Amino acid sequence: MQIARIRILAALTTCALVLPCSSLAQTPAEVSNQVTATTLQAPDLFSAAGRDTGLGPDLWRDASAATARTVIALLAERPLSLATSALARAVLATGARAPQGAGDDPDLAAARARALIVLGEIPAARSILRRTAGVDRHEGLARAAADAALLAGDDTAACEIAQALSVDRDQVYWLRLRAYCQALAGEPAAQLTLDLAQNVERDAVFGSLLGARLAGSGDPGAPSLRNSLDYALSRNLGLDLSQAEPAAPIAAALAGEAPQPAARWPVIATEGPVAAAVAVLAQGDLALAQNVRATLIQDEIPQAEVLDLALLDALIAAASGREDRPTLDRLVERGGIGETRDRRRAQDAALLLSALGTPFSPQARGEFAAFPIAAPKAPPARTFAMEQAARSALAGETALLALWTSAEAGPTGPAPADRARIIAALSAAGLADHARAYAVEGLLALR
Repeated sequence: MQIARIRILAALTTCALVLPCSSLAQTPAEVSNQVTATTLQAPDLFSAAGRDTGLGPDLWRDASAATARTVIALLAERPLSLATSALARAVLATGARAPQGAGDDPDLAAARARALIVLGEIPAARSILRRTAGVDRHEGLARAAADAALLAGDDTAACEIAQALSVDRDQVYWLRLRAYCQALAGEPAAQLTLDLAQNVERDAVFGSLLGARLAGSGDPGAPSLRNSLDYALSRNLGLDLSQAEPAAPIAAALAGEAPQPAARWPVIATEGPVAAAVAVLAQGDLALAQNVRATLIQDEIPQAEVLDLALLDALIAAASGREDRPTLDRLVERGGIGETRDRRRAQDAALLLSALGTPFSPQARGEFAAFPIAAPKAPPARTFAMEQAARSALAGETALLALWTSAEAGPTGPAPADRARIIAALSAAGLADHARAYAVEGLLALR
């Protein structure tokens, strides 16, 4: 008994010296309700979202800052296919911590905003830039913000950005914008500022447009849609904008709303029931295309359209995201017979459908392995890096490497061998919707 008392006293002494004794009496529920302090990372220049894209805040996990700098700049310079544009808009509009080493890079943040503007995501670019620190202290960020405001018809915001800018104010862009803002405000200094801008870099079109605005009369000449300032001036003067060829960001501004995900595709209209079903699917109505397909009986289809029917089935499978082994087998079969062009079309279609995950039967795999499909054009190292990123579920890095190859391919998109690798990588990285868009785009191109 005496020993027990000694042990209790020893425990109480230890409690008093080491721990708050009340903690010994805490229930499990009380312990679980205690607040745990966590250090939160401060937002960086990529943290602001332009819109909800469905992609998570870990998009750029383990992504390469060097790749981001190369690819994001490229996206603002090259014409892109519909599927490529949709993928680029999604990843650039996502709010997520930047690739390591890029979160405090204002040049890269400005390139992101410029690419979004060129791709038609003007509201998203403005939303991001409003929540970006240091816009008034970085010329590239400020210029993107001013361009986005002008393209949105918000001249007041553009003039406020020009007024707040604290660096590089003597660049010709800012001289021209200040001259325009002064003209809007009726300030006599507008003519002097215009003269300064023309001395730095003469621009006859801008000079004519703003000169007419300052004079309040006279012929300003034809409307111009080369850039945001020309667009703002032409609009302010009430000129007929349909008479000018717009640059890419101006065309997006004239469209009036952000582009939608790649779901509608331009097709060349041809005759026949198969072509009608393809046209319906290209307009984004998968259900109606499936209904039309259900009315088509293969034995009643002219022999010349048998391959087109198989391509239609591949399109429906790709758009719906389901496996379709019978169609894949049929494409492989068609890949070994007929005219050379038709064989190539069937072979490439089989490649794209299999890239989405439809497995070959043993016989079809053996036949497919012998097809002379054209070699990919992307550098092998880039493709290998993309596939490794996809296996690690690095969605942002996979997307960047896919966009790199796609941007270099131009407005028609990547060649079938490159496209198949991109489709498989996007699927593995968790970007299945975009993988399907690439597949549909590629299959439509084979018609």
